[in-house]
Amino acid sequence: MNTHSLLQTPLYALHLEHGGRMVPFAGYTMPLHYATGIMEEHRHVRTQAGLFDVSHMGQVRLYARSGCIDDAARALESLVPADILSLAPGRQRYTQFTNATGGILDDLMVIRENNSLLLIVNAACKTADIAHLRAHLDSVCDIQPLETYALLALQGPKAEEVLATLAPAVREMIFMDVRTLTLNGVPCVVSRAGYTGEDGFEISVPASHAESLARILLMHQVVWFIGLGARDSLRLEGGLCLYGSDIDETTSPVEAALEWSIQKSRRTGGARAGGFLGAETILPQIKNGGDFSQITRRRVGIRPEGRAPIRHGAPLYADSTLQTQIGVITSGGFGPTLNAPVAMGYVPPSHAAIGTPLFTELRGRSIACTVSALPFVPAGFRRSR
Repeated sequence: MNTHSLLQTPLYALHLEHGGRMVPFAGYTMPLHYATGIMEEHRHVRTQAGLFDVSHMGQVRLYARSGCIDDAARALESLVPADILSLAPGRQRYTQFTNATGGILDDLMVIRENNSLLLIVNAACKTADIAHLRAHLDSVCDIQPLETYALLALQGPKAEEVLATLAPAVREMIFMDVRTLTLNGVPCVVSRAGYTGEDGFEISVPASHAESLARILLMHQVVWFIGLGARDSLRLEGGLCLYGSDIDETTSPVEAALEWSIQKSRRTGGARAGGFLGAETILPQIKNGGDFSQITRRRVGIRPEGRAPIRHGAPLYADSTLQTQIGVITSGGFGPTLNAPVAMGYVPPSHAAIGTPLFTELRGRSIACTVSALPFVPAGFRRSR
């Protein structure tokens, strides 16, 4: 990729100042890691606090043209399988844009504000997501991309302690709460969530104030800048999907083990069952008692034996002869917290039970693996005050 065509976030100069190793990612030049390296950055987030620049992500507000936010919620429910109508103001929910065949166009967070919905979408998908919203909701909603806003993520067990020095009200927030708070003199949308499996916050801040806010946060000794490398290893240990690897347009939410994100009201027999793109495919896949007879593959956690990480695309087999491929690794790497390799991938439901033996191939050798529970590292979310 021609580096001159890459976009820069508002923190680009600050990354260079801190020695960030910049790489192309989703059309942007982003920090892969800093001088301490990916392993140490990963461990620091698990024990202290890390600051991530995620300004490449898309932020979009939806306003109902009627002026009633419930109309915007109902409209969005035609594109996602989650219950948006019952989402309380000041809360957010994880969901997916689905297509007509039940595949996932993108996964996203939906925040309910007092008079609008704020959507946080993936960087590589944001242009297509906005076009998708306009194609389906333009007659009902005013769709406003927030192109003059940055997004920061402060993650780790010390995140609350640090952010509370700027806004003590964050101490009252629990996982998935959202508040508009003044940070460094500027109103920001602060959510208690993240993509690391740790406690922490995501901060939507006007781009013109992003660098000054980042500098104030980095003044705390417990806060390090963290790059994309550790972001990936943290989310993998947390069992979190990466769009384009673990989920895509060919994968249904049930195949991806994301049916927990489809509330009862949207399922068969619910108050607002179906009505979203792909519902005719997705809803019959959801059965009680772990019945996955309607799908041919299921995302699972995988623990390879030995020390060598098994990467994306590696085949999975039922036995050590490696004769018949039954699945594939979609995310894999070394888990610094576990000090061992971890992976996720797809296998037939018959091989998806925890403890099931699997095999993969690495440089011509058969490597034994075991289906593992997700997440690999217990989540550190603060679920109660």
